Amino acid sequence: MAFTAKDVKELRERTGCGMMDCKKALTETDGDFEKAIEYLREKGLAAATKKAGRIAADGMVFSTVDRENKVGVVVEVNSETDFVAKNELFQNFVQLVADTALTSGLNGGKNGEDVEALLEMNGLKDELIEKTATIGEKLSVRRFERISGECVASYIHAGGKIGVIVAAEGATGVEEALTNVAMQIAAMKPEYISRDDIAAEEIVKMREIIVDSSLNDPASLPKPILNELLAKACDGVWSAEDVAIYEEKKSNMNYLFNFLSKEAKAQLAALAMEAKATIMENKIFNGAIEGRVSKQLKDICLLDQTYVKAEDGKQTVAAYLKSVNSALVIKKVVRFEVGEGMEKKNEDFAAEVAKQMSGN
Repeated sequence: MAFTAKDVKELRERTGCGMMDCKKALTETDGDFEKAIEYLREKGLAAATKKAGRIAADGMVFSTVDRENKVGVVVEVNSETDFVAKNELFQNFVQLVADTALTSGLNGGKNGEDVEALLEMNGLKDELIEKTATIGEKLSVRRFERISGECVASYIHAGGKIGVIVAAEGATGVEEALTNVAMQIAAMKPEYISRDDIAAEEIVKMREIIVDSSLNDPASLPKPILNELLAKACDGVWSAEDVAIYEEKKSNMNYLFNFLSKEAKAQLAALAMEAKATIMENKIFNGAIEGRVSKQLKDICLLDQTYVKAEDGKQTVAAYLKSVNSALVIKKVVRFEVGEGMEKKNEDFAAEVAKQMSGN
C-alpha cells in the first residue's frame, strides 16, 4: 500500500516520533497506518528496555492542586539530562502524570509507593514507553505524593528542581499564606512541622551527639571545665613541647589551640570524654548544650524557623501563621527535590570519545 508525505506527517503528529522513524514504520507495514503505530510502539518498548540500565537522576518535579476537591499532588519524573527536562514533550508527560495522580485516589509516598499502580492508569505506561523512544533517554516516574486538607497550596522552585505541597486545617481561603509557607519549605528544607513530631528518643540521640561533639572540641568548653582538663593534660599526658607551648600561650587562650600539636588536641578531647559524666553535671555546660539543641530544633522544625519574609527578621513561621488566622494549623507537607538521594552519573566525555575511537 503506497503512502504519501502527508501520511508521514500525520503519523508523526499522532505518535511524536521522528520523521525518519515514521517513514520507516509505514514502509515496513506497507502503508498500514494502524500497524505503523503498533510498529512504533513495539520499537519504543525495545528502546525503553535497552535504556533501562541507565541512570536517570535529572528531570522535573511538578505539583498541581484541585481547590474544589481540596487535594494536591507533587510528582517527580526523571530523565538522564537536564536538557531533556526542558523539552516540551517531556514537560507535557510530567503534567499528564501529575493530573493522573491527582485523580487516582492513590496516596503515593516519598519512596515510590503506588507508582506501579499509577502507571497502569490513563495509559501512562504506554506513554512512558513512547516518550522514552521519542526523546531518546531513559525516563522514569520515580514518585508522587497526594495530600488533602481544608486548604491546599503548592510551590515550584527553579523551574521544577524543587516542588512543595502544603495542606492545612482550621481555615479556608488562605492559599496565599500556604504558598508562602511552601516557599519557606523549598528554601529551608525543614524535616518536621513542629517539635511535637519528633520522637523523644530522637531528641535524646540528638542531645547525645551534641554532647560528644562538644567534648571532642575542648576549645568550645566553658573555661572552668577547660582549665581542669588543661591541668590534667600538663600533668604527665602532654609532651614537654606541648606543655611549653601552653605555658607560653596560656595568657591568651584564644590562640592556644592554633599552636598545640594534633596529638595534644586529641589527648585533651580524650580526657574530656573520660570525664563526661562529671562534666555533664556542670550547669554551665548543660546550658550550652540545651542552647545548641534548641538551635538545631529551630533549624529542622518548620514552625520554629524564622519566616523568610519576616520584615523584622525575627518572626517565626508559627507567628506568621497566627497573624494570618489563629486557627490555621499545618497538617501535612511534602517536599520533593529532583534526584535527591540518587546516584548521578558523571560523564567523562574525553574517555567516551577515546573508547569509541579504539573500537571498544
